[in-house]
Amino acid sequence: MGKPIRVAIVDDSALMRRMLTEALAAEPGFEVVGHAADPYEAREMIKSANPDVLTLDVEMPRMDGLTFLEKIMTLRPMPVVMVSTLTREGADATVRALELGAIDCIAKPNGAEGERFVDFRDELVGKLKVAAHVRLGPPRAKPARAKAGARGGGGRLIALGASTGGVERIRDILEVLPEGSPPILIVQHMGAFYVPSFAARLDRQSAMTVRMAESGMRVTAGEVLIAPGDRHMALRRDGFGYLCEIVDGPPVSGHRPSVDVLFNSVAEVAGANAVGVILSGMGRDGASGMAAMRAAGAWTIGESEQSCVVYGMPRMAKLGGGVAVEMPLGQIPAEMLRAAAAPAARSS
Repeated sequence: MGKPIRVAIVDDSALMRRMLTEALAAEPGFEVVGHAADPYEAREMIKSANPDVLTLDVEMPRMDGLTFLEKIMTLRPMPVVMVSTLTREGADATVRALELGAIDCIAKPNGAEGERFVDFRDELVGKLKVAAHVRLGPPRAKPARAKAGARGGGGRLIALGASTGGVERIRDILEVLPEGSPPILIVQHMGAFYVPSFAARLDRQSAMTVRMAESGMRVTAGEVLIAPGDRHMALRRDGFGYLCEIVDGPPVSGHRPSVDVLFNSVAEVAGANAVGVILSGMGRDGASGMAAMRAAGAWTIGESEQSCVVYGMPRMAKLGGGVAVEMPLGQIPAEMLRAAAAPAARSS
């Protein structure tokens, strides 16, 4: 067995610090190496304990979690999992934390006993395992603003999937797209509670209109539809064009919503009239769907290892033959628009 994952806990609640410690105490492969009640204590504790991963409360006295996270990512980048309350303010702050570079987030449990605690512990362990194996490199180059003349048309649409690290990448892409760009359907692995805040923040940051998808919504130029966090999103067609369908069902490729569900439906319904994009994420969700898109004539783009937080989903899509071209994040928006504006989608 390898070295244990060294975890440091930062939370102003003594009860929460104890709950987090107890959740990890019985779990093989973890060692809690420090606690702190606020960022000032945390700064000294991190220097002495040198943890592999940090859990960080969003709301704390003296310095809030977001301010501390920004300092960490600037001065000493390390994997951070945010722990937030189930409030609108907590959700907004958590999405902002993911934009700043936090690896993932988890909601504080409503109860400390029984099934709820077991579910919380299992989710915490899974997220910390992923975070501890993330390699944080130097700051990546952000995409340049796309020129209005490069915007697509002709009824093309873009389907995009992402997981760990996807929140900040999706923001970076949408920020540089011009108004009237081709419609985009997005599956981001994210808890249902956070998706409305995610969509609202992107809507404020983008020239496009960004909404959480609902069944029957039309897929139109200038709009971005994001899958709810607890149901699948698929593309459908009727006599008037494309629309999205939100469906219940078991997890696919380990996830609900699943990138594979979206990509497979796009391959079937839109074929060569689509562009597929897969960004940073753990696992293989999206690999089979992207292969289906490419086989149907869609142009497909994978984020390269050099800019990924986790080169998992793009790697599996590439190995499965689904990626037509691989490139760092900074080049993806322009390539999306170029492919969407091309006279005919390419395949190879």
